[in-house]
Amino acid sequence: MGWRLPDRLWRETRSAGAAAPSALDTEGLPEPARRYLTRAMAPGVPPASAVRLSMHGEIRLKGWCRFRAEQVIRADGTMVWQARVRVAGLPVRGYDRLVNGRGAMRWRLLGLVPVASAAGPDITRSAIGRVLGERIWLPSALAAPGIAWRAGNADTAVAALSLLGESTELALTLAADGTVESLAFPRWGDPDGRGYRYETFGGFVDRSATFDGYTIPVRVRVGWYFGSPRFDAEGEFFRAAIDAAVLR
Repeated sequence: MGWRLPDRLWRETRSAGAAAPSALDTEGLPEPARRYLTRAMAPGVPPASAVRLSMHGEIRLKGWCRFRAEQVIRADGTMVWQARVRVAGLPVRGYDRLVNGRGAMRWRLLGLVPVASAAGPDITRSAIGRVLGERIWLPSALAAPGIAWRAGNADTAVAALSLLGESTELALTLAADGTVESLAFPRWGDPDGRGYRYETFGGFVDRSATFDGYTIPVRVRVGWYFGSPRFDAEGEFFRAAIDAAVLR
């Protein structure tokens, strides 16, 4: 699908059959869920069926490596994260994606030499979990009809989410004004080479900002084993700052 896959997915957004609601309806939701959604979506904001992000940050491979990336996330579950990463001073570029219900990753040194490639059921299952967790960047997908919310406690909203046969519970810890401070959810993966299984994935939201009437995280630190000492020691692997976001 090529290096310009985000452009293609973005062009196709309007015909993607998005699952966003026509208006925000929080009646009957627990208070933390109402607090989150009314903060995340301004009154009268047009329902967004996709978000396009530009970002930079660091990703931990053998050490922390700088990256710049574009990402498109659609309400129908399609996603691509396409990046350029500096590894030992050399450029590696590629993508992680979930397209047509299949997950895949492809990375090449200097754009030519393959350095990582993976696909198959476990990669797809993990990618679906990622997409569900990254609904925080497309709040209209979290306001879709049929999503069951519960209160974890007075400051935690928990959404039961499903996509392509995979289900998870996304827990959002909130500030008093409804801004997300952290997130956590069970995700399928193999973070330490011991085999695929569910582990807690999540992290901290250090800052949020508003784009096109949507308030979303713009500075995050995420990884595996969130909520345990292993997060700081080995789990955190992704630190990102959003430079621009368009929701439509």
